[in-house]
Amino acid sequence: MDKIIILDFGSQYTQLIARKIRELGVYAEIVPFDKEPKIKDAKGLILSGSPSSIYEKNPPLLKKKIFELNLPILGICYGMQIIAHFFGGEIIEAEKREYGFAKIIIIKNNALIDKKIEDSVVWMSHGDRLKKLPNGFNSIAKTDNSPFAAIENKERKIWAVQFHPEVHHTEKGKEMLSNFVFNICKAKAEWNMLNLVDNLIEQIKEKVGDKLVIGAISGGVDSSVVAALMKRAIGNKFIGVFVNNGLLRKNEPEYVVNSLKKLGVNLRYVDASKLFLQKLKGITEPEEKRKIIGHTFIEVFSRVATEYKDAKFLAQGTLYPDVIESVSVKGPSATIKSHHNVGGLPKNLNFKLIEPLRELFKDEVRKLGKELGLKDDYINRHPFPGPGLAIRVIGEVTEKKLNVLRDADEIVTEEIKKSNLYDEVWQAFAVLLPISSVGVMGDKRTYENVVAVRIVNSVDGMTADWAHLPYDVLNRIANRIINEVKYVNRVVYDISSKPPATIEWE
Repeated sequence: MDKIIILDFGSQYTQLIARKIRELGVYAEIVPFDKEPKIKDAKGLILSGSPSSIYEKNPPLLKKKIFELNLPILGICYGMQIIAHFFGGEIIEAEKREYGFAKIIIIKNNALIDKKIEDSVVWMSHGDRLKKLPNGFNSIAKTDNSPFAAIENKERKIWAVQFHPEVHHTEKGKEMLSNFVFNICKAKAEWNMLNLVDNLIEQIKEKVGDKLVIGAISGGVDSSVVAALMKRAIGNKFIGVFVNNGLLRKNEPEYVVNSLKKLGVNLRYVDASKLFLQKLKGITEPEEKRKIIGHTFIEVFSRVATEYKDAKFLAQGTLYPDVIESVSVKGPSATIKSHHNVGGLPKNLNFKLIEPLRELFKDEVRKLGKELGLKDDYINRHPFPGPGLAIRVIGEVTEKKLNVLRDADEIVTEEIKKSNLYDEVWQAFAVLLPISSVGVMGDKRTYENVVAVRIVNSVDGMTADWAHLPYDVLNRIANRIINEVKYVNRVVYDISSKPPATIEWE
């Protein structure tokens, strides 16, 4: 299969480049800049941006042989600096940092930025500028502030741009990437879900043979898609272990079990809800809650896993962003929640790891799940935190508080769906606050709980803005919670954005 290799210099946008190219139907692979890329099937190279500058002490640099592979190259932002530096250009610190929108103007006809892109808006984000063109290069486009906004060396098949075509703010960025991938690199669009399912099944069969595979099911999209894929590949040789930690949404355990059993997944259901609540008794600190939930999950899963003496493999829902973070130039990734990805299982279990989704982004996992037969309402559910409702009950977690929160949360979801807004927002949920407030119900004074409603819009969860919902929708949510949920007499709406607030309260 044709692919485009992206050499990562630590840009916050590197994953966006890969996603945009995959959306074009071509496989894109991210490789740290200092690693040897596997160029089999590669049709082109992209050099990412970076927080570094080329004139800094010990900047990240490429090896000479990268430019001798005879593959088309596109440098983006810092990638342009790398190219200019290597071929004798001059990069200097700009007197004024250019950040934001600019209009692209074509200077010379070229294969990367054609006439349909001219006069469109591009997104600049840099504090350096190209003062002198590298040897053998021409300027092909400019902006008001950048005379060398895009350059090329046709003979060497190298192009570079000062702006970021991969971000949403660049109007015709996808067209530029398409020009590079198809017109310049001549790559074929072979990356699609049908081919992917077949390839993954073959890879799984080849790796595990007739061995037994065990996997942890959290109820989330990733682990459920792994279960459906393993079922398709090896049938009942896969055993999914679904641990009910008692911290799931209303009717969630039954929903997960029924959905996976309809697909024929060999599922082992373990109700450990009492154990988790017992371990959480008296705990109020959020990070301590997370650690207890993680350790308890490992304890329960390990105990079940030891019952399957013939199991040789552990299937895990690791995604491509997890893999990238763990090997990127930005250093090791933050600790993955062990109760979600089973990262902390005891070594004496002796499982070999199989991660069939490790080359996929979240949106691709959802498409794969649909191809495997998971229903839309299952794979398109809003993100749910690994520690579950434990971090939406602020303070100590008890069965009574969880039931109050479940009922309130269900009303939020129902009303959002009734208003056809569920697929329009990133996340919608209720939070039970550790305070009581005075109210009047039936001419009587009450002193009951406060529920906060949190509904946000986001693209990737990294930043978020509170959703500006119609007042009548908010009114229905508040009225229903107060009238239908016991022990609640007040509802508030969270209008904090991320940053400075986080999406979750804990």
